[in-house]
Amino acid sequence: MTIAIDPIITILPPLAVIPFIVFFGERRKNLREASIIIAACILFAVNFSLYQQFLDGALLQSQKFTFFNGLTLFLKGEPIGIIFGLLASFLWIVTTVYSIGYMRGHNEAHQTRFYICFAIAIACVMAAAYSGNLLTLFVAYEAITLSTYPLVTHSGNAKAKRAGRIYIGVLMGGSIFLLMPAIIVTWWLTGTTDFIAGGVFNSISISPLLVTLLLCLMVFGTGKAALMPFHSWLPNAMVAPTPVSALLHAVAVVKTGVFLIIKIVVYIFGFDLIAQTNAAEILLYFAAGTILLSSFIALKKDNLKARLAYSTIGQLAYIVLAALIANVRAIEGAALHIVSHAFGKITLFFCAGAIMVASHKTLVSELAGLGRKMPYTFTAFLIAAISIIGLPPLIGVLSKFVIIEGIIDSQYDWLIIVLILSSLLNIAYLLPIPFMAFFKEPQSIEAADSTSQSVIEEAPTACLIAICITTAGCLILFFQIEPIVHLLSLIETTSTTGVGG
Repeated sequence: MTIAIDPIITILPPLAVIPFIVFFGERRKNLREASIIIAACILFAVNFSLYQQFLDGALLQSQKFTFFNGLTLFLKGEPIGIIFGLLASFLWIVTTVYSIGYMRGHNEAHQTRFYICFAIAIACVMAAAYSGNLLTLFVAYEAITLSTYPLVTHSGNAKAKRAGRIYIGVLMGGSIFLLMPAIIVTWWLTGTTDFIAGGVFNSISISPLLVTLLLCLMVFGTGKAALMPFHSWLPNAMVAPTPVSALLHAVAVVKTGVFLIIKIVVYIFGFDLIAQTNAAEILLYFAAGTILLSSFIALKKDNLKARLAYSTIGQLAYIVLAALIANVRAIEGAALHIVSHAFGKITLFFCAGAIMVASHKTLVSELAGLGRKMPYTFTAFLIAAISIIGLPPLIGVLSKFVIIEGIIDSQYDWLIIVLILSSLLNIAYLLPIPFMAFFKEPQSIEAADSTSQSVIEEAPTACLIAICITTAGCLILFFQIEPIVHLLSLIETTSTTGVGG
């Protein structure tokens, strides 16, 4: 096995561009944003190079930094992390393009600070994606929380500050009081936090009760996965600008949460241990409950971003549920759903932001007839919604299908009913939005509003370009999913036994 590029290089492009962002500032916006796009393209190229070298058999690992007995920090490439790195770096390019149109079109203040925090967050995401052990992932996970806090509170008003307090309180509180103690106990019992194929507990005797307790602490302590009842931060964070919402839902925060859960199932506990102890059974009920409850809540939300936020909570629970089933096929489905949900949901949020910039409308009930003024935006919304629902020929159907295959390989067949009900609820809260926009007549409005309605047009070109790219991704990936599937087939495990499988 040859030595390839050190994964630590993935952290450098987003950090290296920060001095350029500061130097160009508000006075030279075009140069500022061009430098970010260049850095984002370089980062994607680095991730793609790592992907190719991994397929060629190269070892993707940085040097280990040891600071205490058995505690180390280092980066290492493996299939799930490489997919996450490619996804986040590509969507950084697209989100930057979108942000140019949105931030300027909405006349947002503090745009330089916004781009700086965004770059720091992406650097932290890269550290999380290539983390070689649980401790490194934990450090990167916390750094993401701190770097995205200024983005959540970007508006600076009382509502944003309140959302920021909830954001920090739930995410940091869960990490400190649940996740960190579980990591410490894992290190104390095994002498390591490294990600090891088959899990770190294979070499010791551990009681089923302790396994269940540690798994629950880690899953509930991963607040970014938004599993109920640790979900309140996510809808509250929707006060942030739409590019931030897209970052939270598709790139950085929530995807890091479910990514962490997949990693601990595969490399900390292992499929065999979870199967032998039934440790995940109680958590599967929480995941199933989250899927259904969040969908019912989404049905009642008139605010478009709030509806999409609760949709995200439900879709994340799909990934958590699939990970906890703990067999090879379910893990592949969980990883695929990270990709499919990322493209579908970022498109929906891009559309919501475009609607707000162009029409200043934020409520679903206000969208009647708007599709005739913004046909590209609402067509993209429709396509992304169909992908989230899980219908062909869009990538969402593939990830849900693989998750269902994982369920069939387990003893929890009733979860198929949960997924079917959830998909029906997805239809109920997503499809009426484009239907209303295209086919329903606007409600009677006053003359002033009528004048305003008549001048509504599509959002800025930069927003539309980003929307078109992510919408195309939902379709193209349906036909070009094989490279991802092949990479996932290289995940190293010592067992193909699922929970109850």
